[in-house]
Amino acid sequence: MRAFATRWLIAGLLLGCVFQSPATTPDKRFTAADLARLADVSEPTLSTDGAYLAYTVTTANLEEDVGQSDLWRVRFDGSERVQLTHTPDSSEWRPQWSADGTALAFLSDRAFADDADPTTQVWLLATSGGEARRLTGFADGVEDFVWSPDGRQLALIALDPEFPAGAEKPKHPAPIVTDRYQFKEDGRGYLGTRRMHLYLFDIASGKVQQLTAGAHDEQFPAWSPDGKWIAYVSKRGADPDRHLNFDIYLIEPKVGTSERQMTTFSGSDLDPYWETRPAWSPDSTRIAYLQSGEDRWIYYAPWQLAVISIASGKSKQPALIDRCFSKPHWAPDGKSIYTLIEQSRVTHLSRIDLPSGDITELTHGNRFDYDLDVSANGRVVVLGGGDRRPYEIAAVEGKRLRALSDHNAWLSEKSLATVAAIHFRSADGTALEGMLVKPVDYRPGKSYPTILRLHGGPVYQFSHEFMPDWQAYAAHGYAVVAVNPRGSSGRGFDFSRAIYADWGNKDVQDALAAVDHVVAMGIADSERLGVGGWSYGAMLTNAVIASDSRF
Repeated sequence: MRAFATRWLIAGLLLGCVFQSPATTPDKRFTAADLARLADVSEPTLSTDGAYLAYTVTTANLEEDVGQSDLWRVRFDGSERVQLTHTPDSSEWRPQWSADGTALAFLSDRAFADDADPTTQVWLLATSGGEARRLTGFADGVEDFVWSPDGRQLALIALDPEFPAGAEKPKHPAPIVTDRYQFKEDGRGYLGTRRMHLYLFDIASGKVQQLTAGAHDEQFPAWSPDGKWIAYVSKRGADPDRHLNFDIYLIEPKVGTSERQMTTFSGSDLDPYWETRPAWSPDSTRIAYLQSGEDRWIYYAPWQLAVISIASGKSKQPALIDRCFSKPHWAPDGKSIYTLIEQSRVTHLSRIDLPSGDITELTHGNRFDYDLDVSANGRVVVLGGGDRRPYEIAAVEGKRLRALSDHNAWLSEKSLATVAAIHFRSADGTALEGMLVKPVDYRPGKSYPTILRLHGGPVYQFSHEFMPDWQAYAAHGYAVVAVNPRGSSGRGFDFSRAIYADWGNKDVQDALAAVDHVVAMGIADSERLGVGGWSYGAMLTNAVIASDSRF
């Protein structure tokens, strides 16, 4: 799970710290101020013919203290990289090409006409140039969308309107009243009876038709290539708040048709937490998706790649391994699937041969791949980075990656710290792994103040990806040790579930073993130790400092 928004929080925390002054030339150091210079590249989207790539770049708007996104486009050969949107007071994201490549639709929270309170709507930009125009006008905005194959309609996800059509909003907001078991959600706030449902939007006329209703949410629409079906994810039952049994549903793109539940597994079929939408095969006969373990294991069991037949409803896991998959995309011939596979401290792009289940790794080494796209003619791009390089997009050409974006080139002028793998054992002999960042001006034989970093989840892991706070600490004389204790992902089900219903025990032992190891190496000063994390990492921080008074 990406945490770009936390960079601004980290920047604020670092600016409040008093750092040591290293010998490195000051302008070469990666400082807290540099966190605000970072550009976050995301959402790679190839045109149908593979000639162009559109993507999103998010940067810091320091005046408003927010992250702000714009759209960019580049040819697949790497030429003509241009910024498509320039809106200093709003953002654009989720670019999606029309099938004929003549238009780019996207979401934006920019103002329209005399809007006093702008909402997120779908906008359309002709690739030939000109100004973007707003397509939708939902009272409470649009959550997500996807084109129809013929380019005439959109399938939309939108929240139920708060007020009847034509009604004026009250001067003061009403009290928040909820009786739901899950009464609040990150990014949405308090939850009431309003739900997110699927709508059909006609581009020419602007006509809106609601396709689904009920006390449940629909998410991640995906239109079949033949135009006959819209797939989406929903969690149903007597009280959907009390379980994680997401399923994939189908509906014809016309009002009055009945939904068809495709998946019936009692665990999660494409939990939205995995940020992966249903992937249609090119011939519209199958859907690739992600499937969890049993519901009782929540996120501890690695989610697997699965493929379901639309005709029979039967599903199979073509390459069952004890690791997590994400972001499946079909090859144009329908015989293989491109996907990301997580291993210990890395995530790589791979291709799965469906007849045999054979896995071919396409990216290698100490890198973390986060997203990808595949065009109809087989061109492939991957979004990923490494210890010293934030996410960028590259064309995948055999075993070679060719850069298509380069929005953090200024980092080459900085003296960045290296990140080394460490291996050690916990008190009970369990083999463990982590990462060690030495100060930029490290001198052998000298010990340094050291910060122990604890990740969230707990089913997550520190990987070989660019961690700006680590670099800022290392630039100012600190060592950083990042541990993947039991409970982390990347090493299989048994390693993750070792802390099931037992938080703050084995993972505390493992975190302290990492510190002991780095102290024994002579790098960490045992009298100057710090510790911190966010989400579950903050909870684990509490357990660590309650177990050991060195911090």
